[in-house]
Amino acid sequence: MENLHIDATKYTPEIILDSKGVLSLVGKSYPENTFEFYTPMMEWIKSYFNNNVAKITTVNMEIIYFNSSSSKLFFDFFDLLEDNNSNEIVINWIYDEENESALEAGEDFVEDFEDLTINLVSK
Repeated sequence: MENLHIDATKYTPEIILDSKGVLSLVGKSYPENTFEFYTPMMEWIKSYFNNNVAKITTVNMEIIYFNSSSSKLFFDFFDLLEDNNSNEIVINWIYDEENESALEAGEDFVEDFEDLTINLVSK
């Protein structure tokens, strides 16, 4: 399975999806069409789980700012992770200690996805 890399823009995060089990999203997320932008990522992840590539999957999310449509997409993303039964998944929600809204968003995800391991990581 090939890796997926999408470069960051002013409005979108860098996305690196490695079939060895490390998925990374870094930057801001407020694209004009959120679901269209994230379609390649979501399709890649579905294929990744269908191919059962890695035993442990680590998701590093360092999203500085995101809009409401990105929030909805992240809920869909976490749903997809939560529905996976074949891999152990660890999510690192990485936030700047001075960014209270990023911390609060991470706390909301922890609360909403009790079956996922979500670590709040301050930097």
